[in-house]
Amino acid sequence: MADIRITGRMVNFTRLTFDTNDHDAIRQQLTSMMSETSYQGALVIIDTTVEQELIALIQLIVSLDLQPMAVIDGLLGDQARAIQFPVLPADRPLQRIKPTKEQVVETPVKETTSASATALEKTTTEAPKSISHVTSYHDEILRTGQCLVQDHGDIILNAGINSGSEVIASGNIHIYGSVRGRVIAGAGGNTAARIFCHSLEAELVSIAGTYCVADDIPQDVVKKAVHIHLNDQQELVFEALQF
Repeated sequence: MADIRITGRMVNFTRLTFDTNDHDAIRQQLTSMMSETSYQGALVIIDTTVEQELIALIQLIVSLDLQPMAVIDGLLGDQARAIQFPVLPADRPLQRIKPTKEQVVETPVKETTSASATALEKTTTEAPKSISHVTSYHDEILRTGQCLVQDHGDIILNAGINSGSEVIASGNIHIYGSVRGRVIAGAGGNTAARIFCHSLEAELVSIAGTYCVADDIPQDVVKKAVHIHLNDQQELVFEALQF
């Protein structure tokens, strides 16, 4: 009988990205976040956008009852290798693809006749005559590593999206298939944006910056047709759709 056995297990990690090296601020913010959620004992991957002293950062994270497992290669990579701490490769950039087709609707801008407006127009560049709203349609499954973006309107997908893919729209997003990647509506702050999907299994959903990761999505709507929107308190609301 072999003395070594190899088995597999699905393990969830939480990624912590630090935009500051002020440990007092980090402690305060992490303590506040952990008081509102059940992150105690969570396995975490460390990333940073600023220079950090890695050992001190690991000690801080451990003191908050989190378990650092690795760093993302980058600013912390060399320090981690020096102490033989695991280093994970940096994220690969997503491939931005073109939609199957687009529909552009031009909305005329109402002209003003006030004297002040007329004077202002004379001193500035010519005002736009219309505003464009674009709807992107895509007929194929969005595959891992692909990204579909619409900065000026809505996205409608006639198929699903795989894990590791991303859909971003300034307006609404409709997905007539299984959603296993990241869905970001209202990019740029449009709080009226909405998400509709046929089967919700997303890694992340977000509207106007308010987001929810997979572990926090209500279980009663997972793998169901769902309508997602923001309420008056700017909280995400998940409503199962009835057909």
